Parts: sequence; C-alpha cells; structure tokens
Amino acid sequence: MKRVSLVSDYMTRDLVTLTPDTEINRAMNQLLDNEISGAPVLDANGALVGVLSKKDCLKAAMDASYYRSWGGTVEAHMSTDVQTLDAGMDVLAAASAFVNSTYRRFPVMEDGRLVGQISRADALRAMRDSWE
Repeated sequence: MKRVSLVSDYMTRDLVTLTPDTEINRAMNQLLDNEISGAPVLDANGALVGVLSKKDCLKAAMDASYYRSWGGTVEAHMSTDVQTLDAGMDVLAAASAFVNSTYRRFPVMEDGRLVGQISRADALRAMRDSWE
C-alpha cells in the first residue's frame, strides 16, 4: 500500500524570507526578481510574524502613487493573521485547506518553526502523483 504523501514531501524548503523592518520597495523587488507571489516575514528570532504578498505590495504602490511618496516597511503592509499548515499534514488535508481559502500559499511549520512553504501547484502536483 502506498504511503500517504505529506506536506513535507512537496513543500519548498529554500525560501525567500523578509524581516518586518525591510523597506517595502526592496521587498517588492525581491518578490518580483524571484518570481514569487509572496514571502514569509520572520522576526530577529526566526519566528513567523507575517506574510507579504504581491497584493500587499500593490496596495503599498498605490498608496505611494496617491501620496507621491514611496516608503515604509514590510511590517506596515504585511498580513499578520497568518494561516499555516503542519509539515506532517497529509496532502489531501492541505488541498482541502486551499479549496476552503483564498490563499495561494501557506507557510509550513514544524515544532513551532517555519520549515517551508506549500503552494496550490505543489498540492495539485501531490494529488496528481497520488493517482499514478
């Protein structure tokens, strides 16, 4: 019998991360340059304190355009109500989490620490692989 795939089997482990005090324009460039839709925000102790998405950056850019001033930090624009998944969760439960939310990616935690990130595409790939 085939073992049920886990989030840890499909998550990305090599993450671009940000800090709350990173300038928002620098963070936006990191997202764009790395072709990613968002990044976890970690404090000085490595604890997950938020997520910054391209949507958050777009809002910041619109504000900058309106006020004719670009600036601020990631902390001022990031989402702090972060939903995470556990590395040991099976991929079917992860797929369900995606279906029942608007998120495109979830930070993945293990023993209270950020260990990766899983995207909708990762979950779909896991589902496909389970059918083969």
